[in-house]
Amino acid sequence: MTQLLNGKAGLVTASGSGIGRGSAVALAKAGAKVMVSDVDEEAGKETVRIITENGGEAKFFKCDVSDEEQVKALVDETVAAFGKLDFAHNNAGINAGQKKIGELDSNDWDKTLKVTLYGTFYSIKHEVNAMLKTGGGAIVNTASGAGVEGSPNMTPYTASKHGIVGLTKSVALEYGKQGIRINSIAPGATMTPAIEKWAERAPEQYNGVLESLPAGEMSTPEDQGNAVTFLCSDLARQISGVTIPVDGGYVAGKL
Repeated sequence: MTQLLNGKAGLVTASGSGIGRGSAVALAKAGAKVMVSDVDEEAGKETVRIITENGGEAKFFKCDVSDEEQVKALVDETVAAFGKLDFAHNNAGINAGQKKIGELDSNDWDKTLKVTLYGTFYSIKHEVNAMLKTGGGAIVNTASGAGVEGSPNMTPYTASKHGIVGLTKSVALEYGKQGIRINSIAPGATMTPAIEKWAERAPEQYNGVLESLPAGEMSTPEDQGNAVTFLCSDLARQISGVTIPVDGGYVAGKL
């Protein structure tokens, strides 16, 4: 997959760590120029360093996706830096409240949807407008297993991820004839820094989750990044409007 995206350029939100970093690195390895974006400037610049030290090309732009003007500026800066926007991976999302809905603080609901769902909406809106100027492109959103099934005590997150799945379908229908494809990945349990800390803190719970996974192991950020890279490439030219689980088969027994 070394030169699968040779000559392409795009952006990845929340790419300072975890799945976003895995995606940015995978896209760069495939030959793409990547605009790394995150609210954490130090982490984002570390991703750029990793890419450039491995022979890739990347730049950093700080962006809080809950602010539409910042999102527009991110897209504009990507086009200014690379001349076009061929692909985008909208990865930013948070889970601010983990309680039953009757106990949930409405501020946690608002915060989760503002970043996860509104941020994805803002991103798609401005990415589409940039891609229309150059004949199309490919967009990948990060949904979740919580976007295709219910998850107790995670109602804001679940609602936002279901919303992303719906956005993906609708936008695919709106812009397919104009050369824009849009899909989502639904990551399962993935070895992000947060999961690594949880494994150290609660090894019995972690091992219990491992036992429930058909593949017998968690996905890596690189696994998620490879899926994103494929969906951004011409190999996926007839794939649009779908949400693909990247979870070692976990949801196969749930739906």
